[in-house]
Amino acid sequence: MPTYVYEALNSAGKPQKGTIEATSSEEAIQRIKGQGYFPTSVREQKVKGGVAEAGGAVAVKKKKKKGASIGSLSIGGVSNKRMTMFTRQLSTLQDAGLPLLRSIQVLEAQQRPGLLKSILSQVGEDVEAGTTLSDSMAKHPKAFDRLYCKMVNAGEIGGVLDVILQRLANFLEKAQRLRRRIIGAMIYPSVVILISVAIVTGIMVFVVPKFQSIFNDFEVELPGLTLWLIDTSMWVAGKLHENQTIPGWVWIVFTPIVAWLTLKLIRWTEPGRAVTDMIRIRIPVIGNLIKKTSVARFTRTLGTLIAAGVPILEAIMITRDTSGNYVFEKALMKVHDSIREGETFAGPLREAKVCDAIVVNMIDVGEETGDLDSMLMKIADNYDEEVDVAVQSLLSLLEPLLVVVLGTVVGTIVLALFLPLVKMIESVSGT
Repeated sequence: MPTYVYEALNSAGKPQKGTIEATSSEEAIQRIKGQGYFPTSVREQKVKGGVAEAGGAVAVKKKKKKGASIGSLSIGGVSNKRMTMFTRQLSTLQDAGLPLLRSIQVLEAQQRPGLLKSILSQVGEDVEAGTTLSDSMAKHPKAFDRLYCKMVNAGEIGGVLDVILQRLANFLEKAQRLRRRIIGAMIYPSVVILISVAIVTGIMVFVVPKFQSIFNDFEVELPGLTLWLIDTSMWVAGKLHENQTIPGWVWIVFTPIVAWLTLKLIRWTEPGRAVTDMIRIRIPVIGNLIKKTSVARFTRTLGTLIAAGVPILEAIMITRDTSGNYVFEKALMKVHDSIREGETFAGPLREAKVCDAIVVNMIDVGEETGDLDSMLMKIADNYDEEVDVAVQSLLSLLEPLLVVVLGTVVGTIVLALFLPLVKMIESVSGT
């Protein structure tokens, strides 16, 4: 029978540690509760080479340390990873029956010095003074956004705060998993492009000039391709002509950075964000991925809010504000106005043409059956899978494309350098 290592709190709120045998983690939690403890962490004890070790518990502590370091270094807010962990732990403590104030104090004590620890301290003080948890959290938007606070408020009103926190933790975990998949998929092509640019730049700066000196010594007539390569090499090194003040490698390094900053500045303005978002969803391949990600995000957000008991008009406004895409914000605003006037949800969404027909039809069925929240969650799960497929398709397209581009660049350089060598060999053999 597996052995579980647990950390818990006794009736006085003091931490307790120990091990317990059970067939599953759920049974272990029930046995711990039967001893009068409030479990805060339960992990199966792993055995390696005959030596038992709490592998799960160790992993949790490492993750906490890593999350804390990220949070302490974050500028402007608390990391999603730390918020997800905090929400899951608070849900566990509430489900175990620990008083709310004591739960917040316990979680505050576990945090490293940083923004989240400071915020939890202030939230605890407000709750102790009689303020509701949602109102206390609303004072700290860097950690608790509007969606988070509204769901907590719905849980407080309905008396099901532990259930709402569990749903919120699941929502945050799935959103974080989706974001991690996309970022992880982009790492490979980004690294390949970065290394390739660095290598080609190095060839231009250090290798081509040596070939140029050889060509000059033999006074070989250079073909046009070789002359172009030498000019490019001199431009990269900053030696193309006397008036060149900025080397080409500076442009190569800083142009992407300047372009990224310029795009950020443009998106700070409302018209700029509208134009860039409309362009993004129309880009071949990438636009389809962005659209699927946006659909998964807004349906999961809206479904979670409705399931938590948030009024539908308010839930739509919160979803609109957190959708992250102007096109979907505009469509959701039309949906809000339609429902306020007593019309349907699916109608304006169908007219906006931002979602596939199957999404609109499923929402229509959810409206008719009164099961809109479940239908929205099914759409989100389905589109999460489609995002995975779209990411894999994008990688499948990028890999051969990168090979072709890099092969063309390297082949051009080799050809440009060896054409004069062939002429040199022919002239030497002729004499």
